[in-house]
Amino acid sequence: MAEIQQKADSGGKGGKKRAKKMSTKIDMTPMVDLAFLLLTFFMLTTTFAKPNVMQLTMPVKKTNDVEDTKIKASQAMTILLGKDNKAYYYFGLNTPNDKTVPKPEMKVTNFSANGIRQIILTRQRQQPEPIILIKPTDDAKYKNMVDILDEMNITNQKKYALVKAPKEDLDLIKESAL
Repeated sequence: MAEIQQKADSGGKGGKKRAKKMSTKIDMTPMVDLAFLLLTFFMLTTTFAKPNVMQLTMPVKKTNDVEDTKIKASQAMTILLGKDNKAYYYFGLNTPNDKTVPKPEMKVTNFSANGIRQIILTRQRQQPEPIILIKPTDDAKYKNMVDILDEMNITNQKKYALVKAPKEDLDLIKESAL
């Protein structure tokens, strides 16, 4: 609490009477108590930021009675994550052993909103439920993997898979010289 202390009158001999000098002393204890009570209250009542976690659905283990899932070439879209933040893509499947199917046309884009996102949205309009195969190359950065998974969430893509990039796809990138 605030306390006012008075000093005694100077014992001088007569003369002019001077006004008494007052000094104030403020006790800070209640204010410190209040600060700690508020600090404790806000620490206990706030919720800390929870990390955002992406749900990952893993395939079931292969058993003898389950066949491999085949993807139709008309539904497939392949995205290859390359170096320098490039995303190579083509529609269909790359089957070099099947000579009846022509080689897919490789195209390149980036990870901007006008890049791969627009391509995925266009593919979703053309093909109601496309299946996207994401194939990171050895030159791809981890950031590119996170970016493409974010694009899958943004575009509300239901079916996609992370697959190791085969040699045939890497050769296709080299042949296209993009």
